[in-house]
Amino acid sequence: MWTQVTRRGGSRNAPSTLLGVEPRERFWTRRLRWRLRGAWQWPAFVALTLLDGVLLDLLPPLGAARMDLILGLLVATFGNLFLLGAVAPFLTRRLAQRREEALAAAGSRPEPAVPVELEREVLQDRVGTALLAAGLVAVLVSGLANRPVTVSETEATEEVGRQMRAYVERSGSEELRRNLDTANTRRLSDGFFRVCVARDDRRRYACLFVDTNKDPTEVRRDPSAEPNATFAR
Repeated sequence: MWTQVTRRGGSRNAPSTLLGVEPRERFWTRRLRWRLRGAWQWPAFVALTLLDGVLLDLLPPLGAARMDLILGLLVATFGNLFLLGAVAPFLTRRLAQRREEALAAAGSRPEPAVPVELEREVLQDRVGTALLAAGLVAVLVSGLANRPVTVSETEATEEVGRQMRAYVERSGSEELRRNLDTANTRRLSDGFFRVCVARDDRRRYACLFVDTNKDPTEVRRDPSAEPNATFAR
């Protein structure tokens, strides 16, 4: 009788003995694997924020002036924190809700292998990582789109400088030659500039209108001696 009880007890404990792992330990291992699946968001935040900051410095977006690296990092940090703190939770709730609705419509609700909260956490991690990657692509595309405009504006400004130097040389004025380093340019419209050089008294200026949209560049003397700082077209 004692032998039979022992055999039955042995048969009941056989599954745990054969597997060599207690149910709690298997569940904990499963939770750990899920935790590791949801461990990409913050490493991606650090790496992609640094890349965003560099891109914002090298390729400023449309309508933005050139940024230094520190400013670019600050903008990237606040932007990515907004994506993770506001956009990612919203999208995660919507995706989880749609999944629940799909399961309810199919009439199947499988027993979850891990807690629902942990599934949501992993899903939000993946959504957040995807948003960070999308943000990096958006910064890159915006910067590349702005690059031709920046190059064109730089070339136009250089042309304005060449025209002013040529005008000063043609004028033969020693006063203007002495003060050529005071030349400053004001953009009046796309490709149209006013460039001025100060006289010795620093109250009067010799100014030109330069239209780089025309080929060859059109240059006209402005009779006004008013500086660009106070000039009103």
